Amino acid sequence: MKELVDKIIKLKKDKNAVILAHCYQNAEIDEVADFVGDSLYLSQMASKTNAKIILFAGVYFMAQTAKILCPDKKVLLPNINAGCEMADMINLEQLKDFKHKYPNIPTVCYINSTAEVKSECDICCTSSNAIKIVDSLKSEKVLFLPDKNLGRWVEKHLANTTVITYDGYCPIHHNITIEDVLNVKRANPNIKLLAHPECQEVITSQADFVGSTTGIMNFVKNSSDKKFIIATEKGVVDRLRRDYPQKEFVIIKENLVCRSMKLNSLQDIYNSLNNETYEIEVNREISQKALKCIERMLDISKNGAAN
Repeated sequence: MKELVDKIIKLKKDKNAVILAHCYQNAEIDEVADFVGDSLYLSQMASKTNAKIILFAGVYFMAQTAKILCPDKKVLLPNINAGCEMADMINLEQLKDFKHKYPNIPTVCYINSTAEVKSECDICCTSSNAIKIVDSLKSEKVLFLPDKNLGRWVEKHLANTTVITYDGYCPIHHNITIEDVLNVKRANPNIKLLAHPECQEVITSQADFVGSTTGIMNFVKNSSDKKFIIATEKGVVDRLRRDYPQKEFVIIKENLVCRSMKLNSLQDIYNSLNNETYEIEVNREISQKALKCIERMLDISKNGAAN
C-alpha cells in the first residue's frame, strides 16, 4: 500500500491536484487526502482551493457540487458508479410536483441531492447546518428534501417553523431500529449514544448527542467519557477507533455500511489521477442556478458556527 500511496502523492504534486475525502470513505484513503470531513467542510475546501484538479473521494453528488463551485477546474470521481440512494429518490420532475403541491413556500435541499434538484431550490444545507439554514429563512413553512428524517429533526428544534418533508431517506440510517438501539443500550448501560440526524426520530430522541459526522467526532474529542455508542455509518467508527485508541466505540450494528461510498479504492484514485478520469461535467445553466443555492448556504455558514 505504501508504494501506491507514494505514487498518488507524487501524481498530486505533478498535476497540481487536491484530494477531498468524505468520512464514509475507506479509512486508508485518508493517507492521500488533503482534506477529510463532512459535506459542509469539503464544500468549503472545494470553494477555496487553488489546485487545477479536484479529485473527490466520495459520491457523484459531491463531485457535482465541487464542479459547480469550481467550474473552471477539472473535477474527477475515482469510481463513476459511486452514487447516493437518497439523492436518487428525487429528480427534477418529482421536485416540481412537490413544489406544485405546496406553492410559494421556500425550498431547502439537503446537499445529498443532484445538481438538477439544487438548481430548483432556494438554498442548500448539510446535516451540520440544517437548523441554522432553515431558521435563516424566517418562514412559517419550509419545504425540505429529500431526507424526511433530517427535516423532522430540524422542525423539532424550530418552534415557529413547520417543515414539510419529501418522503426520502438514507437507507443506512433509516434502517436503524429502536430495537437495535435498545439492545445495544441494555448491553452497554450508562453509555452515551451519539446519533446522526438522518436517523429516525425514534432513534434521535434516545440519543445523548445528535450531529453530523464532524459533530460526532468533535463530541468524542472533547468528552472525558471513555466509551460511546455510535449510530451512523461505519466509516466514522473506523476513524474514531483509529484516532482515539484509548476509547471504546460500539456501533449499533456492523452492517451500517454505505456500499457506494466504499466503492472508491486507492487503486481507483491512482488510476483516476493518472488518466484524469472520470471527469464530472454539469450543464452550465443548471450549474449557475445550483451555484446560487449552494452559495447562499456557504454565506450563512460563515456567519457563526453551524449547528
